[in-house]
Amino acid sequence: LKAIHNIKKLCRFVYDIDCVKQTVHSHGVGGLYRGLSSLLYGSIPKAAVRFGVFEFLSNKMRDESGKLDGTRGLLCGLGAGVAEAVVVVCPMETVKVKFIHDQTSANPKYRGFFHGVREIVRTQGLKGTYQGLTATVLKQGSNQAIRFYVMTSLRNWYKGDDPNKVINPLVTGVFGAIAGAASVFGNTPLDVIKTRMQGLEAHKYKSTVDCAIKIMKHEGPVAFYKGTVPRLGRVCMDVAIVFIIYEEVVKVLNKVWKTD
Repeated sequence: LKAIHNIKKLCRFVYDIDCVKQTVHSHGVGGLYRGLSSLLYGSIPKAAVRFGVFEFLSNKMRDESGKLDGTRGLLCGLGAGVAEAVVVVCPMETVKVKFIHDQTSANPKYRGFFHGVREIVRTQGLKGTYQGLTATVLKQGSNQAIRFYVMTSLRNWYKGDDPNKVINPLVTGVFGAIAGAASVFGNTPLDVIKTRMQGLEAHKYKSTVDCAIKIMKHEGPVAFYKGTVPRLGRVCMDVAIVFIIYEEVVKVLNKVWKTD
């Protein structure tokens, strides 16, 4: 059984590599960057909402010594994830997924980011940018809950009994990569459902639950982990870099604006 499992993993890896090769062959290297503009437009406000809400909640939930334990870190991460899902992620991800699907179709409708947004709002209303909100809230909420729980737990473990111990950026990056990997394995099924709910064929599904049931019925449980390997590589690096920047910025801000 272990050999069969390893063969399946190898096949999935080969499939992911072939997917990259096919994309580059058909659309050039630029094909790997489809939907990048909408992703960039959402990255800054997403990070601002995520870390802003996390800092606000964590400052309220620290104990008398100023320490934030793993459980409270999880709750703060959950709150941050839900906030970013509603304010930024859902509309931006909906637009991004629609763009990717549109550009790979035979007759693309959208000439650019702003034209695409106007067309989506004109034809589907503001609601058209909020497809799959429930799935997005579940995905982002669990995503950030896992990441901040792992990150907070690792930071507390590293500092031990010395709350003032400085963490090297390289160590922060390693912790961030671990947190990113944990979130990938923990919520990839929700990410698959979210993507289906926001795509051009979202009308096939009555709700988030209906989408999950149909995927399980027609494609089996393996379908919930499609794209895990490429997502793992992207997310680990992404989370590592983001947490390094976050921690270093906080250090600078703490020196500029002294707080209790």
